Amino acid sequence: MATFEVIGGHRLNGRITPQGAKNEALEVLCAVLLTPEKVTVSNIPNILDVMKLIELLGKMGVDVEKIDRHTYSFQARRIDWDYMESIDYQKDMSKLRGAIMVLGPLLARFGRGYAPKPGGDKIGRRRLDTHFIGFEKLGARFRYDADTSFFKVEADKLRGAYMLLDEASVTGTANIIMAAVMAEGTTTIYNAACEPYVQQLCRMLCRMGARIDGIGSNLLTIEGVTSLHGTEHRMLPDMIEVGSFIGMAAMTRSAITIEDVSFENLGIIPQQFERMGIRFEQRGDDIVVPEQEGYEIESFIDGSIMTIADAPWPGLTPDLLSVLLVVATQAKGTVLIHQKMFESRLFFVDKLIDMGAQIILCDPHRATVIGHNHQIRLRSSVMTSPDIRAGVALLIAAMSADGRSIIQNVEQIDRGYESIDLRLNALGAEIRRL
Repeated sequence: MATFEVIGGHRLNGRITPQGAKNEALEVLCAVLLTPEKVTVSNIPNILDVMKLIELLGKMGVDVEKIDRHTYSFQARRIDWDYMESIDYQKDMSKLRGAIMVLGPLLARFGRGYAPKPGGDKIGRRRLDTHFIGFEKLGARFRYDADTSFFKVEADKLRGAYMLLDEASVTGTANIIMAAVMAEGTTTIYNAACEPYVQQLCRMLCRMGARIDGIGSNLLTIEGVTSLHGTEHRMLPDMIEVGSFIGMAAMTRSAITIEDVSFENLGIIPQQFERMGIRFEQRGDDIVVPEQEGYEIESFIDGSIMTIADAPWPGLTPDLLSVLLVVATQAKGTVLIHQKMFESRLFFVDKLIDMGAQIILCDPHRATVIGHNHQIRLRSSVMTSPDIRAGVALLIAAMSADGRSIIQNVEQIDRGYESIDLRLNALGAEIRRL
């Protein structure tokens, strides 16, 4: 198990480019199963979760060619169904939550799909009902084997249908879209997730020959086609990395430039950091964060305490709340962080409290943060990364703290952030991988 040794207190300076979007990668890589033709994807982040998915696709029978560090081609001419029903497949796939999205493409193209109960972050209940209710609306039969924790979906023929999703699930929406693009007739999906990642998936599918209207909205209309062909696709920069770097710069009082951020696809993220009092400037498609000695959290117009909460897109992505929370510990003022979606994601705050942060965990979903205004530095500590986003939040805290901190289980951070230690050291951080 790898560990980071972090010497805090260094101010950073320089330019950094965000990696390709992790969440988009998990969707578009599953979509290569929809066609026997070659699909080339670029700007793929070299992170554990994505590399595991690429390895899984290869074991499933997909021809995978690495063109360069961030570009791969895929050709799913055949599927190894013997592997798909094996114990090895169950073990390989159960390590990766995003792999559940192979079911939609397999169901659309081959009329069947198998998947074990997926793994992923331990951040609370993450139900899959939306996926399977959507498949059933399209005419699929769903079975769950409780003894093996194995999901099976099968269909003689998928037919378009109207559906109102019970929640705007990103992976659920993506899975249903990929099943519906080759269903007979028209599919209407209301309350669809409309994150930029889902928009990117839809545009990629349209280049492959799919017919999708309403991209970017929560109402999608899909006219089924009989087959799809190959294409080329480039992924967006990762908005979570962009937000993490903005927060990191403010927390360490550093001056950095974040390059090629695709600003138009960041949604409300820049505005939320502005409400935390963090200054930055957009220059073309770059974000320039100047060195600032302090930042003050805004209050609402009536003078009440600022509340920052996650919401379906175009609301704030829940993946950034951990970063916003840790940044608030050195702000001037008070903020209530409300994590609505996952009931275990805020439990990492006890590690920040041990470092001297003033945080009241109100309940599993809400935490009140009283900022130090940089008057009191966080203390160094020994801590363990519980999940991807909390892991990078703890890394930011350690970079701003006095002295030497240890972060254990950094494989969690590696699942979502490519070579983060090397990239931050290039800006002047002192992070050593043990």
